Amino acid sequence: MKPTLQFKLTQHLTLTPQLQESIRLLQLSTVELGQEIERIVQENPLLELEDVSGGESAEYRSSPLDDQTESLSSALPEIQDDAEAKMLAGGVDAEAKNSLTDEQDWFNDEGAARNYRDDDEEREYPQQAAEPPNLREHLLSQLSLSQIPERDRRIVGLLIDSLNDDGYLVQDLEELAGLLPPELGIGIDDLRIALEYLQHLDPPGIGARNLKECLIMQLRVLPEDTPYRDQALLLVNKHLESLASRDFCTIKKLLHCDDECLRSIQQMIVRLNPRPGTAFSSAVARYIIPDVIVTKVSGNWTASLNPEAMPRLKINRLYADILKRSHDDSARRLSGQLHEAKWLIKNVHQRFSTILKVSAAVVERQRQFFDHGAVAMRPMVLREIADSLDLHESTISRVTTQKFMHTPRGIFELKYFFSSHVGTDTGGACSATAIRALIKQMISSENSKKPLSDTKISEILAQQGIVVARRTVAKYRESIQIPPVNLRKSF
Repeated sequence: MKPTLQFKLTQHLTLTPQLQESIRLLQLSTVELGQEIERIVQENPLLELEDVSGGESAEYRSSPLDDQTESLSSALPEIQDDAEAKMLAGGVDAEAKNSLTDEQDWFNDEGAARNYRDDDEEREYPQQAAEPPNLREHLLSQLSLSQIPERDRRIVGLLIDSLNDDGYLVQDLEELAGLLPPELGIGIDDLRIALEYLQHLDPPGIGARNLKECLIMQLRVLPEDTPYRDQALLLVNKHLESLASRDFCTIKKLLHCDDECLRSIQQMIVRLNPRPGTAFSSAVARYIIPDVIVTKVSGNWTASLNPEAMPRLKINRLYADILKRSHDDSARRLSGQLHEAKWLIKNVHQRFSTILKVSAAVVERQRQFFDHGAVAMRPMVLREIADSLDLHESTISRVTTQKFMHTPRGIFELKYFFSSHVGTDTGGACSATAIRALIKQMISSENSKKPLSDTKISEILAQQGIVVARRTVAKYRESIQIPPVNLRKSF
Protein backbone atom coordinates (compact mmCIF):
# COMPACT_ATOMS: atom_id res chain seq x y z
CA MET A 1 0.00 0.00 0.00
CA LYS A 2 1.46 3.33 -1.05
CA PRO A 3 1.88 5.92 1.79
CA THR A 4 0.12 9.26 1.25
CA LEU A 5 -0.32 12.58 3.07
CA GLN A 6 -3.72 14.00 3.94
CA PHE A 7 -4.90 17.23 5.55
CA LYS A 8 -7.86 16.96 7.95
CA LEU A 9 -9.59 19.82 9.79
CA THR A 10 -11.03 18.86 13.19
CA GLN A 11 -12.22 20.68 16.31
CA HIS A 12 -11.43 19.63 19.87
CA LEU A 13 -11.19 21.22 23.29
CA THR A 14 -7.77 22.02 24.72
CA LEU A 15 -6.90 23.06 28.23
CA THR A 16 -4.65 26.09 27.98
CA PRO A 17 -1.93 26.60 30.63
CA GLN A 18 -3.94 29.47 32.09
CA LEU A 19 -7.04 27.31 32.46
CA GLN A 20 -5.02 24.49 33.98
CA GLU A 21 -3.64 26.95 36.53
CA SER A 22 -7.16 28.16 37.32
CA ILE A 23 -8.42 24.61 37.87
CA ARG A 24 -5.43 23.79 40.07
CA LEU A 25 -6.02 26.86 42.26
CA LEU A 26 -9.70 26.00 42.55
CA GLN A 27 -9.08 22.59 44.11
CA LEU A 28 -6.60 23.92 46.70
CA SER A 29 -7.74 24.55 50.26
CA THR A 30 -7.40 28.00 51.82
CA VAL A 31 -4.20 27.04 53.64
CA GLU A 32 -2.70 25.44 50.53
CA LEU A 33 -3.68 28.48 48.46
CA GLY A 34 -1.88 30.79 50.89
CA GLN A 35 1.25 28.65 50.75
CA GLU A 36 1.14 28.53 46.95
CA ILE A 37 0.72 32.30 46.68
CA GLU A 38 3.63 32.91 49.05
CA ARG A 39 5.81 30.67 46.89
CA ILE A 40 4.80 32.46 43.69
CA VAL A 41 5.32 35.89 45.27
CA GLN A 42 8.88 34.93 46.22
CA GLU A 43 9.61 33.78 42.65
CA ASN A 44 7.88 36.60 40.78
CA PRO A 45 9.13 40.15 41.58
CA LEU A 46 6.17 41.70 39.72
CA LEU A 47 3.73 40.26 42.25
CA GLU A 48 3.32 41.18 45.89
CA LEU A 49 0.82 40.78 48.70
CA GLU A 50 -1.06 43.94 49.53
CA ASP A 51 -1.29 45.18 53.07
CA VAL A 52 -4.79 45.49 54.50
CA SER A 53 -4.21 49.15 55.31
CA GLY A 54 -2.35 49.73 52.07
CA GLY A 55 -3.67 51.02 48.81
CA GLU A 56 -2.78 51.22 45.17
CA SER A 57 -3.80 53.12 42.12
CA ALA A 58 -6.43 51.70 39.85
CA GLU A 59 -3.78 50.98 37.21
CA TYR A 60 -1.95 48.42 39.30
CA ARG A 61 -4.60 47.23 41.75
CA SER A 62 -6.30 43.87 41.18
CA SER A 63 -9.66 44.45 39.53
CA PRO A 64 -12.90 43.85 41.48
CA LEU A 65 -14.77 40.62 41.04
CA ASP A 66 -17.56 42.22 39.02
CA ASP A 67 -15.05 43.33 36.36
CA GLN A 68 -13.67 39.85 35.83
CA THR A 69 -16.33 38.64 33.38
CA GLU A 70 -15.57 41.35 30.85
CA SER A 71 -11.79 41.18 31.27
CA LEU A 72 -11.70 37.41 30.99
CA SER A 73 -13.98 37.40 27.96
CA SER A 74 -11.50 39.59 26.09
CA ALA A 75 -8.39 37.87 27.42
CA LEU A 76 -9.48 34.26 26.93
CA PRO A 77 -11.14 33.94 23.53
CA GLU A 78 -9.68 30.50 23.04
CA ILE A 79 -11.42 28.92 26.02
CA GLN A 80 -14.87 30.46 25.91
CA ASP A 81 -16.41 27.27 24.47
CA ASP A 82 -14.81 24.94 27.01
CA ALA A 83 -17.28 23.35 29.43
CA GLU A 84 -14.83 23.84 32.29
CA ALA A 85 -14.28 27.45 31.27
CA LYS A 86 -17.86 28.21 32.31
CA MET A 87 -16.43 28.25 35.78
CA LEU A 88 -14.57 31.45 34.87
CA ALA A 89 -17.60 33.52 33.83
CA GLY A 90 -20.04 34.90 36.35
CA GLY A 91 -20.48 35.08 40.08
CA VAL A 92 -19.73 38.43 41.65
CA ASP A 93 -18.97 39.24 45.25
CA ALA A 94 -19.99 42.79 45.85
CA GLU A 95 -18.27 42.80 49.22
CA ALA A 96 -14.89 42.23 47.54
CA LYS A 97 -14.93 45.78 46.12
CA ASN A 98 -12.82 47.21 48.94
CA SER A 99 -10.85 50.30 48.14
CA LEU A 100 -7.19 50.03 49.11
CA THR A 101 -5.02 52.83 50.51
CA ASP A 102 -1.30 53.43 50.35
CA GLU A 103 1.04 51.24 52.38
CA GLN A 104 2.33 52.71 55.60
CA ASP A 105 5.95 53.72 55.97
CA TRP A 106 7.16 51.76 58.95
CA PHE A 107 10.65 53.26 58.86
CA ASN A 108 9.96 56.91 59.65
CA ASP A 109 12.36 59.07 61.60
CA GLU A 110 10.11 59.39 64.66
CA GLY A 111 9.79 55.65 65.03
CA ALA A 112 13.52 55.22 64.67
CA ALA A 113 14.15 57.84 67.33
CA ARG A 114 11.77 56.16 69.74
CA ASN A 115 13.31 52.71 69.23
CA TYR A 116 16.90 53.92 69.35
CA ARG A 117 18.85 53.17 72.54
CA ASP A 118 22.37 54.00 73.54
CA ASP A 119 24.83 51.20 74.10
CA ASP A 120 25.06 52.14 77.77
CA GLU A 121 21.34 51.71 78.31
CA GLU A 122 19.90 48.38 79.31
CA ARG A 123 18.29 46.57 76.39
CA GLU A 124 14.81 45.14 76.88
CA TYR A 125 13.80 41.99 75.11
CA PRO A 126 10.25 40.75 74.69
CA GLN A 127 9.23 38.05 77.09
CA GLN A 128 8.46 34.70 75.53
CA ALA A 129 6.41 31.96 77.11
CA ALA A 130 8.50 28.96 78.07
CA GLU A 131 7.64 25.77 76.25
CA PRO A 132 6.41 23.00 78.53
CA PRO A 133 8.77 20.03 78.82
CA ASN A 134 8.03 16.98 76.74
CA LEU A 135 7.78 13.48 78.17
CA ARG A 136 11.46 12.67 77.70
CA GLU A 137 12.63 15.89 79.38
CA HIS A 138 10.19 15.36 82.26
CA LEU A 139 11.46 11.83 82.92
CA LEU A 140 15.14 12.71 82.53
CA SER A 141 14.79 15.57 85.03
CA GLN A 142 13.44 13.11 87.62
CA LEU A 143 16.13 10.61 86.74
CA SER A 144 18.87 13.18 87.33
CA LEU A 145 17.65 13.64 90.92
CA SER A 146 17.59 9.92 91.72
CA GLN A 147 20.31 8.19 93.74
CA ILE A 148 20.89 5.24 91.43
CA PRO A 149 24.26 4.21 89.93
CA GLU A 150 25.40 5.95 86.78
CA ARG A 151 25.28 2.74 84.76
CA ASP A 152 21.67 2.05 85.73
CA ARG A 153 20.80 5.67 85.01
CA ARG A 154 22.07 5.31 81.45
CA ILE A 155 20.06 2.13 80.95
CA VAL A 156 16.92 3.86 82.23
CA GLY A 157 17.61 6.69 79.77
CA LEU A 158 17.79 4.08 77.03
CA LEU A 159 14.31 2.83 77.98
CA ILE A 160 13.00 6.40 78.11
CA ASP A 161 14.10 6.89 74.51
CA SER A 162 12.18 3.72 73.58
CA LEU A 163 8.80 4.96 74.88
CA ASN A 164 6.10 5.93 72.43
CA ASP A 165 4.01 9.11 72.61
CA ASP A 166 1.48 7.43 74.93
CA GLY A 167 4.20 6.48 77.43
CA TYR A 168 4.19 2.74 76.63
CA LEU A 169 7.24 0.53 76.14
CA VAL A 170 6.02 -1.38 73.11
CA GLN A 171 9.37 -3.04 72.37
CA ASP A 172 10.05 -6.34 74.11
CA LEU A 173 12.94 -6.32 76.58
CA GLU A 174 14.53 -9.42 75.05
CA GLU A 175 14.35 -7.87 71.60
CA LEU A 176 15.84 -4.64 72.94
CA ALA A 177 18.67 -6.53 74.65
CA GLY A 178 19.47 -8.29 71.38
CA LEU A 179 19.83 -4.95 69.57
CA LEU A 180 22.41 -3.60 72.05
CA PRO A 181 26.13 -4.07 71.28
CA PRO A 182 27.64 -7.00 73.24
CA GLU A 183 30.54 -4.87 74.46
CA LEU A 184 28.12 -2.84 76.61
CA GLY A 185 27.42 -5.87 78.76
CA ILE A 186 23.73 -5.04 79.22
CA GLY A 187 21.61 -8.13 79.74
CA ILE A 188 17.94 -8.81 80.16
CA ASP A 189 18.21 -8.60 83.97
CA ASP A 190 19.72 -5.11 83.72
CA LEU A 191 16.80 -3.99 81.54
CA ARG A 192 14.27 -5.42 83.98
CA ILE A 193 15.87 -3.51 86.86
CA ALA A 194 15.93 -0.32 84.79
CA LEU A 195 12.26 -0.83 83.91
CA GLU A 196 11.42 -1.02 87.62
CA TYR A 197 13.15 2.35 88.11
CA LEU A 198 11.30 3.81 85.13
CA GLN A 199 7.88 2.62 86.28
CA HIS A 200 8.32 4.40 89.61
CA LEU A 201 8.67 7.79 87.92
CA ASP A 202 5.90 10.31 87.39
CA PRO A 203 3.29 10.13 85.85
CA PRO A 204 1.93 6.83 87.21
CA GLY A 205 1.61 4.19 84.54
CA ILE A 206 4.63 5.30 82.55
CA GLY A 207 6.72 2.52 81.05
CA ALA A 208 3.84 0.02 80.97
CA ARG A 209 3.90 -2.60 78.25
CA ASN A 210 0.13 -2.91 77.83
CA LEU A 211 -3.11 -1.36 79.03
CA LYS A 212 -3.61 -3.84 81.85
CA GLU A 213 -0.19 -3.13 83.34
CA CYS A 214 -0.74 0.63 82.99
CA LEU A 215 -4.03 0.54 84.92
CA ILE A 216 -2.63 -1.76 87.60
CA MET A 217 0.32 0.57 88.17
CA GLN A 218 -2.02 3.53 88.64
CA LEU A 219 -4.26 1.61 91.04
CA ARG A 220 -1.31 0.49 93.15
CA VAL A 221 -0.17 4.06 93.83
CA LEU A 222 -3.55 4.83 95.42
CA PRO A 223 -3.68 4.69 99.23
CA GLU A 224 -4.37 1.22 100.56
CA ASP A 225 -7.45 2.43 102.43
CA THR A 226 -9.11 3.66 99.21
CA PRO A 227 -12.57 2.09 99.01
CA TYR A 228 -12.86 -0.76 96.47
CA ARG A 229 -9.18 -0.49 95.51
CA ASP A 230 -8.53 -4.22 95.92
CA GLN A 231 -11.65 -5.16 93.96
CA ALA A 232 -10.61 -2.80 91.16
CA LEU A 233 -7.15 -4.41 91.06
CA LEU A 234 -8.71 -7.86 90.84
CA LEU A 235 -11.11 -6.75 88.11
CA VAL A 236 -8.38 -5.18 85.96
CA ASN A 237 -5.95 -8.04 86.49
CA LYS A 238 -8.35 -10.93 85.89
CA HIS A 239 -11.52 -9.71 84.17
CA LEU A 240 -10.61 -6.64 82.11
CA GLU A 241 -12.10 -8.21 78.98
CA SER A 242 -15.45 -8.68 80.73
CA LEU A 243 -15.41 -5.03 81.79
CA ALA A 244 -14.65 -3.91 78.22
CA SER A 245 -17.60 -5.93 76.90
CA ARG A 246 -19.81 -4.60 79.76
CA ASP A 247 -20.74 -8.06 80.97
CA PHE A 248 -21.85 -6.71 84.33
CA CYS A 249 -23.77 -9.80 85.41
CA THR A 250 -20.67 -11.98 85.14
CA ILE A 251 -18.52 -9.38 86.90
CA LYS A 252 -20.91 -9.17 89.88
CA LYS A 253 -20.81 -12.94 90.25
CA LEU A 254 -17.00 -13.05 90.08
CA LEU A 255 -16.49 -10.19 92.55
CA HIS A 256 -19.46 -11.06 94.77
CA CYS A 257 -20.62 -7.43 94.81
CA ASP A 258 -23.83 -5.53 94.23
CA ASP A 259 -24.69 -2.77 91.77
CA GLU A 260 -23.48 0.05 94.01
CA CYS A 261 -20.09 -1.62 94.56
CA LEU A 262 -19.65 -2.35 90.84
CA ARG A 263 -20.62 1.19 89.95
CA SER A 264 -17.95 2.59 92.29
CA ILE A 265 -15.33 0.20 90.91
CA GLN A 266 -16.19 1.18 87.35
CA GLN A 267 -15.96 4.90 88.14
CA MET A 268 -12.56 4.37 89.76
CA ILE A 269 -11.21 2.58 86.70
CA VAL A 270 -12.72 5.08 84.26
CA ARG A 271 -10.95 7.95 86.05
CA LEU A 272 -7.54 6.34 85.33
CA ASN A 273 -5.43 7.61 82.45
CA PRO A 274 -4.88 4.90 79.80
CA ARG A 275 -2.34 7.10 77.99
CA PRO A 276 -0.14 8.75 80.62
CA GLY A 277 2.28 10.20 78.07
CA THR A 278 -0.23 12.26 76.11
CA ALA A 279 -0.23 15.01 78.75
CA PHE A 280 3.28 15.94 77.57
CA SER A 281 2.64 15.76 73.84
CA SER A 282 3.33 18.89 71.83
CA ALA A 283 0.69 18.48 69.15
CA VAL A 284 0.01 21.68 67.25
CA ALA A 285 -3.65 22.59 66.86
CA ARG A 286 -4.78 23.10 63.28
CA TYR A 287 -7.37 25.81 62.78
CA ILE A 288 -9.85 26.03 59.93
CA ILE A 289 -10.26 29.27 58.02
CA PRO A 290 -13.78 29.30 56.54
CA ASP A 291 -14.11 30.44 52.95
CA VAL A 292 -17.77 31.46 53.22
CA ILE A 293 -19.81 33.03 56.02
CA VAL A 294 -23.58 32.42 56.18
CA THR A 295 -25.75 34.98 57.96
CA LYS A 296 -29.44 35.71 58.16
CA VAL A 297 -30.38 39.10 56.73
CA SER A 298 -34.00 40.28 56.74
CA GLY A 299 -35.23 36.73 57.27
CA ASN A 300 -33.19 35.27 54.39
CA TRP A 301 -30.02 33.20 54.63
CA THR A 302 -27.21 34.71 52.55
CA ALA A 303 -23.64 33.61 51.83
CA SER A 304 -20.68 35.97 51.59
CA LEU A 305 -16.95 35.46 51.21
CA ASN A 306 -14.72 35.61 54.26
CA PRO A 307 -12.36 38.60 53.80
CA GLU A 308 -9.74 36.90 55.99
CA ALA A 309 -9.48 34.00 53.53
CA MET A 310 -8.99 36.16 50.44
CA PRO A 311 -5.35 37.03 49.61
CA ARG A 312 -4.89 40.61 48.38
CA LEU A 313 -2.55 40.52 45.41
CA LYS A 314 -1.25 43.44 43.36
CA ILE A 315 1.37 44.29 40.77
CA ASN A 316 4.62 45.76 42.11
CA ARG A 317 4.65 49.42 41.08
CA LEU A 318 8.42 49.77 40.99
CA TYR A 319 9.01 46.91 38.57
CA ALA A 320 5.96 47.85 36.50
CA ASP A 321 7.31 51.40 36.01
CA ILE A 322 10.71 50.02 35.05
CA LEU A 323 9.05 47.74 32.51
CA LYS A 324 7.16 50.70 31.00
CA ARG A 325 10.31 52.76 30.53
CA SER A 326 12.48 49.91 29.28
CA HIS A 327 12.19 48.53 25.74
CA ASP A 328 15.35 46.45 25.43
CA ASP A 329 15.76 42.68 25.53
CA SER A 330 16.27 42.66 29.31
CA ALA A 331 12.60 43.60 29.79
CA ARG A 332 11.27 40.51 28.04
CA ARG A 333 11.59 38.34 31.13
CA LEU A 334 9.84 40.95 33.26
CA SER A 335 7.11 41.18 30.65
CA GLY A 336 6.45 37.46 30.90
CA GLN A 337 6.37 37.63 34.70
CA LEU A 338 3.97 40.58 34.50
CA HIS A 339 1.65 38.51 32.31
CA GLU A 340 1.82 35.61 34.78
CA ALA A 341 1.10 37.94 37.71
CA LYS A 342 -2.00 39.35 36.01
CA TRP A 343 -3.23 35.84 35.26
CA LEU A 344 -2.73 34.75 38.85
CA ILE A 345 -4.72 37.73 40.15
CA LYS A 346 -7.58 36.94 37.77
CA ASN A 347 -7.54 33.23 38.61
CA VAL A 348 -7.62 33.91 42.35
CA HIS A 349 -10.62 36.22 41.95
CA GLN A 350 -12.41 33.68 39.77
CA ARG A 351 -11.72 30.98 42.33
CA PHE A 352 -13.53 32.89 45.06
CA SER A 353 -16.26 33.95 42.65
CA THR A 354 -16.98 30.30 41.83
CA ILE A 355 -16.90 29.31 45.50
CA LEU A 356 -19.41 32.05 46.28
CA LYS A 357 -21.77 30.95 43.48
CA VAL A 358 -21.74 27.34 44.61
CA SER A 359 -22.16 28.31 48.28
CA ALA A 360 -25.11 30.56 47.47
CA ALA A 361 -26.79 27.71 45.58
CA VAL A 362 -26.18 25.33 48.50
CA VAL A 363 -27.62 27.81 51.02
CA GLU A 364 -30.66 28.35 48.82
CA ARG A 365 -31.44 24.61 48.76
CA GLN A 366 -30.62 23.89 52.40
CA ARG A 367 -32.56 26.69 54.10
CA GLN A 368 -34.35 24.15 56.30
CA PHE A 369 -31.02 22.97 57.68
CA PHE A 370 -30.08 26.47 58.86
CA ASP A 371 -33.51 26.91 60.44
CA HIS A 372 -34.03 23.50 62.08
CA GLY A 373 -30.69 21.62 62.06
CA ALA A 374 -29.40 18.41 60.54
CA VAL A 375 -32.73 16.59 60.87
CA ALA A 376 -34.13 18.92 58.18
CA MET A 377 -31.29 18.33 55.70
CA ARG A 378 -32.64 17.58 52.24
CA PRO A 379 -30.93 15.12 49.87
CA MET A 380 -28.69 16.79 47.31
CA VAL A 381 -26.07 15.62 44.81
CA LEU A 382 -23.34 17.44 42.90
CA ARG A 383 -25.18 17.24 39.58
CA GLU A 384 -28.10 19.25 40.97
CA ILE A 385 -25.84 22.24 41.70
CA ALA A 386 -23.89 21.76 38.47
CA ASP A 387 -27.05 21.89 36.35
CA SER A 388 -28.43 24.93 38.13
CA LEU A 389 -25.19 26.91 37.71
CA ASP A 390 -24.37 25.55 34.23
CA LEU A 391 -21.02 24.23 35.46
CA HIS A 392 -19.33 20.88 35.09
CA GLU A 393 -19.87 18.36 37.87
CA SER A 394 -16.10 18.01 38.39
CA THR A 395 -15.94 21.76 39.04
CA ILE A 396 -18.52 21.44 41.82
CA SER A 397 -16.49 18.58 43.27
CA ARG A 398 -13.35 20.73 43.33
CA VAL A 399 -15.20 23.65 44.89
CA THR A 400 -16.74 21.60 47.69
CA THR A 401 -13.55 19.73 48.67
CA GLN A 402 -11.63 21.25 51.60
CA LYS A 403 -13.72 24.42 51.44
CA PHE A 404 -15.53 25.35 54.63
CA MET A 405 -18.65 27.35 55.49
CA HIS A 406 -19.12 29.21 58.77
CA THR A 407 -22.75 29.07 59.88
CA PRO A 408 -24.62 29.84 63.11
CA ARG A 409 -24.73 26.05 63.65
CA GLY A 410 -20.95 25.61 63.30
CA ILE A 411 -18.30 25.22 60.61
CA PHE A 412 -18.99 22.62 57.94
CA GLU A 413 -17.20 21.46 54.84
CA LEU A 414 -19.25 22.10 51.71
CA LYS A 415 -19.25 18.35 51.08
CA TYR A 416 -21.32 17.97 54.26
CA PHE A 417 -24.41 19.41 52.54
CA PHE A 418 -24.37 16.73 49.83
CA SER A 419 -25.76 13.32 50.70
CA SER A 420 -27.61 10.40 49.19
CA HIS A 421 -31.31 9.81 49.77
CA VAL A 422 -33.36 7.04 51.34
CA GLY A 423 -36.88 6.34 50.18
CA THR A 424 -39.95 6.80 52.34
CA ASP A 425 -43.19 4.88 52.35
CA THR A 426 -44.97 7.87 50.80
CA GLY A 427 -42.69 7.85 47.77
CA GLY A 428 -40.53 10.78 48.93
CA ALA A 429 -36.87 10.92 49.85
CA CYS A 430 -34.98 11.56 53.09
CA SER A 431 -31.36 12.66 53.35
CA ALA A 432 -28.81 10.28 54.82
CA THR A 433 -27.51 13.17 56.93
CA ALA A 434 -30.98 13.68 58.41
CA ILE A 435 -31.22 9.96 59.22
CA ARG A 436 -27.87 10.09 61.04
CA ALA A 437 -29.16 13.04 63.07
CA LEU A 438 -32.32 11.11 63.95
CA ILE A 439 -30.28 8.08 65.04
CA LYS A 440 -28.10 10.31 67.19
CA GLN A 441 -31.16 11.85 68.83
CA MET A 442 -32.68 8.43 69.58
CA ILE A 443 -29.50 7.11 71.16
CA SER A 444 -28.90 10.26 73.19
CA SER A 445 -32.34 9.95 74.78
CA GLU A 446 -32.40 6.14 75.21
CA ASN A 447 -32.52 4.26 78.50
CA SER A 448 -28.92 3.38 79.31
CA LYS A 449 -30.05 0.18 81.04
CA LYS A 450 -31.93 -0.94 77.92
CA PRO A 451 -30.25 0.74 74.94
CA LEU A 452 -31.78 0.61 71.50
CA SER A 453 -30.53 -2.07 69.13
CA ASP A 454 -30.03 -1.44 65.43
CA THR A 455 -33.13 -3.49 64.69
CA LYS A 456 -35.21 -1.44 67.12
CA ILE A 457 -33.93 1.82 65.59
CA SER A 458 -34.86 0.52 62.14
CA GLU A 459 -38.38 -0.23 63.38
CA ILE A 460 -38.76 3.24 64.93
CA LEU A 461 -37.65 4.86 61.68
CA ALA A 462 -40.12 2.69 59.77
CA GLN A 463 -42.91 4.01 62.03
CA GLN A 464 -41.88 7.52 60.95
CA GLY A 465 -42.12 6.52 57.29
CA ILE A 466 -38.37 6.07 56.65
CA VAL A 467 -37.51 2.66 55.23
CA VAL A 468 -33.99 1.78 56.44
CA ALA A 469 -32.55 -1.71 56.85
CA ARG A 470 -30.77 -2.81 60.02
CA ARG A 471 -27.41 -2.96 58.25
CA THR A 472 -27.90 0.57 56.99
CA VAL A 473 -28.62 1.74 60.53
CA ALA A 474 -25.42 0.03 61.70
CA LYS A 475 -23.44 1.75 58.93
CA TYR A 476 -24.85 5.18 59.80
CA ARG A 477 -24.27 4.58 63.53
CA GLU A 478 -20.63 3.65 62.95
CA SER A 479 -20.13 6.69 60.71
CA ILE A 480 -21.05 9.01 63.61
CA GLN A 481 -18.83 6.96 65.96
CA ILE A 482 -21.53 5.57 68.22
CA PRO A 483 -20.66 2.18 69.80
CA PRO A 484 -22.95 -0.83 69.44
CA VAL A 485 -25.71 -1.66 71.89
CA ASN A 486 -23.60 -3.94 74.14
CA LEU A 487 -21.03 -1.19 74.71
CA ARG A 488 -23.68 1.43 75.52
CA LYS A 489 -25.32 -0.66 78.20
CA SER A 490 -24.97 0.38 81.86
CA PHE A 491 -26.50 -0.88 85.10
